[in-house]
Amino acid sequence: MSNIFNKQEALDHCITETSVPGLSRYKGKVREVYELNSGRLGIVVTDRISAFDYIMRQAIPFKGQILNQLAAFSFEKVKDIVPTHIIDVPHPNVTIAKKCDPVPIEVVIRGYLTGHAWRTYKSGLRTLCGVQLPDGMVEHQRFPNPILTPATKATEGHDEDIAEVDILKRGIVNEKLWNQIRDVAFKLFERGTEIAAEQGLILVDTKYEFGLFKGELTLIDEVHTTDSSRYFYLDGYEERQANAEPQKQLSKEFLREWLISQNFQGLEGQTLPDLPDEFRLKVFERYSELYEMLTGSGFEPVLERDFNSTLIRLLSEN
Repeated sequence: MSNIFNKQEALDHCITETSVPGLSRYKGKVREVYELNSGRLGIVVTDRISAFDYIMRQAIPFKGQILNQLAAFSFEKVKDIVPTHIIDVPHPNVTIAKKCDPVPIEVVIRGYLTGHAWRTYKSGLRTLCGVQLPDGMVEHQRFPNPILTPATKATEGHDEDIAEVDILKRGIVNEKLWNQIRDVAFKLFERGTEIAAEQGLILVDTKYEFGLFKGELTLIDEVHTTDSSRYFYLDGYEERQANAEPQKQLSKEFLREWLISQNFQGLEGQTLPDLPDEFRLKVFERYSELYEMLTGSGFEPVLERDFNSTLIRLLSEN
């Protein structure tokens, strides 16, 4: 990795919030979305980072650039499976996209008993989102077949697990559309698994978000990135499982583990810790490593000292 930059300057110039006069803005946990003309959106991927549905007070240098460019790379790899919302990527932090009507469900596909699934299993439960889990499994074990564990897409607070039968029962998505979504989601996971394996990685689990553009199912948000996915290193996976050793992984799970070590899991009464600068740079290195492993290209950071001015110019041109 080259990644030559002034570390303190990078820490000081993280993109945490933007503002474009005259344009309405939706602010998500990581992305800020501006309404443009002709049914288009200007999506800004900031350097904010979240875990346990909380946004950390400190941002991660160049995280937005890595995520945006990794998403663009991955969208290109799956566009033959389902249309994507991408129109253009005029800047490392910015995507111009089709404005879609979002489906209010996060479609989570899991290939392994890891993370939230493992925490649920470890608690003694054997059902996750209506899916029966077999007895006798261990952490990070591969499922016989990938499972679909959806979650409701909350505008505030925590997303909540939901069974497929309840999605239909509550009329959140009609049956025909849901069947199309689940079929596409498993095909996307299969493609993501193949791409990861070619680069020496295992796609452990991931989430997809969909919308409708002129009535057509469209993949939106991000795909197969570090924020939406968990990856293990393929080399040594079997040996680590056989020896009950922790799996080497590239994901946000290490941030969650660090927060847990600081006694924070987003629960009532817990205090959100600050991220030390040294740890923020380590998080950047993790993101950068996954980008380079998945794309096969070096990540070249672009330091923006006045990103907001650049953004105003870019969106005025689109």
